[in-house]
Amino acid sequence: MPVHALTMLAAGIGIPVLAALNARLGAFIGSPAAAAVILFCVALVVALVTMFVIDPRPITRAVEAPRHLFLGGIFVAFYVLSVTFIAPHFGVGRAIFFVLVGQLLSAAIIDHFGLFGARTVPLTLNRAGGIALMGIGVWLAQRG
Repeated sequence: MPVHALTMLAAGIGIPVLAALNARLGAFIGSPAAAAVILFCVALVVALVTMFVIDPRPITRAVEAPRHLFLGGIFVAFYVLSVTFIAPHFGVGRAIFFVLVGQLLSAAIIDHFGLFGARTVPLTLNRAGGIALMGIGVWLAQRG
């Protein structure tokens, strides 16, 4: 479990870094959309290399997967495009603040109802309070 927690902590650290780098790339080249395309191309190469190193055979099963499971690609594209367009005008910290609040809310709903095959974790009063405290903490950290 500590490895899982540390891996997700690193992923969380990477989100604002990704936002700042891609926003800057979009401003530098004059096209946030082109910056998003470049990011996805680099990500595709990294994901392909990782897949081939680990085990490429499961990719053949993708044709059998329910089509709704591919909607995650739309959400990641929306995130990258929106943060790349908005962060230069809104601020990386403020943009990520709203992303984090959205993540807290949607994660609690997904867990509570076990949506998309997720493990069910009921939204108890303690858990709701903890999520609220996290949201308040993120808000306090972003106040000017």
